[in-house]
Amino acid sequence: MDFDFQYNPYPSQRTTVFANRGMVATSQPLAAQVGLDILKQGGNAIDAAIAAASALTVLEPTSNGIGGDAFALIWTKGKLHGLNGSGPAPNKMSIDAVKARGFDKIPTYGIIPVTVPGVPSTWTEMSKKFGRLPFKDVLQPAIDYAESGFPLTPILAKYWGLAYNRFKKQFTGEEFQPWFDTFAPNGRAPKAGEIWLSKNHAATLRSIAESSAESFYRGELADKIAACSERHNGFISKEDLAGYRAEWVDPIKVNYRGYDVWEIPPNGQGLAALLGLNIIKGFGFIEKETVDTYHKQIEAMKLALTDGKAFITDPSFMKMNLADVLCDAYGDIRRSEIAEEALTPRPYEQPRGGTVYLAAADGDGNMVSFIQSNYMGFGSGIVVPGTGIALQNRGCDFSLDPNHVNTLRPGAKTYHTIIPGFLTKGDQAVGPFGVMGGFMQPQGHMQIVMNTIDFDLNPQAALDAPRWQWMEGLKIQVEPHFPNHLAQALVRKGHQIEVALDTGGFGRGQIIWRNPDTGVLMGGTESRTDGSIAAW
Repeated sequence: MDFDFQYNPYPSQRTTVFANRGMVATSQPLAAQVGLDILKQGGNAIDAAIAAASALTVLEPTSNGIGGDAFALIWTKGKLHGLNGSGPAPNKMSIDAVKARGFDKIPTYGIIPVTVPGVPSTWTEMSKKFGRLPFKDVLQPAIDYAESGFPLTPILAKYWGLAYNRFKKQFTGEEFQPWFDTFAPNGRAPKAGEIWLSKNHAATLRSIAESSAESFYRGELADKIAACSERHNGFISKEDLAGYRAEWVDPIKVNYRGYDVWEIPPNGQGLAALLGLNIIKGFGFIEKETVDTYHKQIEAMKLALTDGKAFITDPSFMKMNLADVLCDAYGDIRRSEIAEEALTPRPYEQPRGGTVYLAAADGDGNMVSFIQSNYMGFGSGIVVPGTGIALQNRGCDFSLDPNHVNTLRPGAKTYHTIIPGFLTKGDQAVGPFGVMGGFMQPQGHMQIVMNTIDFDLNPQAALDAPRWQWMEGLKIQVEPHFPNHLAQALVRKGHQIEVALDTGGFGRGQIIWRNPDTGVLMGGTESRTDGSIAAW
């Protein structure tokens, strides 16, 4: 049988998944099962999230890897904790140093945009603080999959193939050969149903597991990363790696119609999602599928993202106070700019003075919202020889303009796109949610929150609902199944509507909500990818 796994001519339906002892929702079915297996071995939701996340570096390398960054929101014992696992620019990476290498802007690929990876430290910090099982046991399923291999799922194979076709044209330097050796070992991308494995990736995960990531930041793996960087005239050094540790932070929130919506504070762009909700909560909505609803959502998010891009950077260098823009007065000011016609947004005048997302929950009430990414799919295109470590390219978001809010500074963190979300009501956890996908993420967060709270959509329906995203200026992209009559009505309001040919650019999300009275978990998973929920 020779199936075309990208050809799906008939609509299918997913329904909300229910369970009460544990649930893991991911974009890859085997990763969800890994998390569930850890729960059944006596682990908690934190262990399950780490297990699924480490497995995803193997099972979905098109979107994340060991050499990337991560963020987490963790609910345990009645409190929400935030963990910022993004890494800074290397200490030798400065505007002058980049320009001395012949660049007038930071390149997208290669060794130059590589920043310190935060993923291994994020896993170990979570495990040390809240985990129940030994760290090496939690990473063992990921090691097994890297060692023995797994068959590719359809959407994974699609994006792997697209990346390979692009990279074989762009990546001509010898520094990129380890990427092809690792991810195209037969001279092409693996196809759906074919087995892919990486012995080097397995050995690296085993080293991280046995040393609690010490080998990655201060041992043999750190030596290999630094040597790779030096060989190709990069910036990252052993000292940069040795000085890094994921940072525990206080989450930020806004109250939206009686619910608290939580995000990680900057340098993440979760602030933009909160700004959008803070603006739009002053409107009342009766129906979802109306032009007025979509128009106001789009206008609010345009303002919020414009402000986010003007404000967000390493928190040490931000020029505004979070309290000034998370207050109701900010929302009132920005909301007053929304009219009947589409606007071209300008930043708020400040008061003076590709990524994987997963959600996990256990029967004891612990819940995790977790996201990790290499950025732009496979990241920089640099794989450290002999390790399987694909390094991220987050540094390309820095500006070489010294007056830009996100200007490159040695040791600083850049504006970061990946954001986990969490919902609470009173002193009770409602649960984790998230949507991955570059600048779609805060837009997806706002749409999911409104689908849930304003329009009473169950978790699966909240994810399945057609999405839109603001691109720039008046340009709005909508999904192929977005209602045509509403798209036409939005055009009449001045929006420039572009209908996308597929759903790939509109993010991939997961949701787990918890009934506080019964402890029953209810989950939705992303229909736009190979998403799956494993439940107990």
